[in-house]
Amino acid sequence: MSWGRLAGEPAVEGEIEPKPRPELTYCKRFEGKNAMVTGAGRGFGKLIALALAREGANVVVHYNRSKEAAEQTAEEIRKMGRKVITVKADITKWDEVKAAVEKVWNEFGHLDILINNAGDVAWGQMSWREITEEKIDEVLAVDIKGTLFMIHEVGKRMLDRKQGVIVNICSNVIVTGSPRAPQYAASKYGVLGLTKSYALAFAPWVRVNAAAPGYMDTEALRSRPDWTSERRKWVVDHTPLKHIGKPEEIVPVVLFLASDDSAFMTGNVVICDGGFSMPGA
Repeated sequence: MSWGRLAGEPAVEGEIEPKPRPELTYCKRFEGKNAMVTGAGRGFGKLIALALAREGANVVVHYNRSKEAAEQTAEEIRKMGRKVITVKADITKWDEVKAAVEKVWNEFGHLDILINNAGDVAWGQMSWREITEEKIDEVLAVDIKGTLFMIHEVGKRMLDRKQGVIVNICSNVIVTGSPRAPQYAASKYGVLGLTKSYALAFAPWVRVNAAAPGYMDTEALRSRPDWTSERRKWVVDHTPLKHIGKPEEIVPVVLFLASDDSAFMTGNVVICDGGFSMPGA
């Protein structure tokens, strides 16, 4: 979940704009690797897919409804000289996940990296008072069942090869909770449980970790009806780094977990929220 500032809107009192990031020098950590990113047609997933490709990876761009956006992402990757395919699957359906993974193995031979980015944060729910059984089922199906199916089907094939890395996208709600959408917090606790469980199941050959962003400045979140300058100010006031996180600030954390730079990490979660949750040791 996150809140950002509308284009052209002045910063709130106390807000510090992040320093301009220098142009990243990509070190080709994923040269010759095959990676798959779920929900990679747009948003955070697209940024992850493009970053993997810049560092040398061939990429599987997964989507469910956003076919055109997925093809655009794939075209950008193709222009980098990487191998890329798009794969459609409703990750809440195990048969569709099995078919998608089979297609990936047939066309790519194997996967070295899986990024489970696809998720449901109950965008249309503004308060816990609006919770319904349908909204609970929708979030839990995508975040828990979908993530489990992907880990299970890709991970067991990685285990057969005795090689692979899985990164799940979690959330800092595992520390803060979510009064807006309690089922979202429950789902991300579930993702954390899956991360630890499969890290044990697949050890020592396949590493499974999670990245847990906090508030992120995205277009979808800036357009939320319950976004106000007062809400943003409260978030900034309670964030030690004094600004709303940019997706580009979180992508490097995901790449770190997917790379050999984190070779001695498994079953871990890295919270990246500007210090907003700041858990105790």
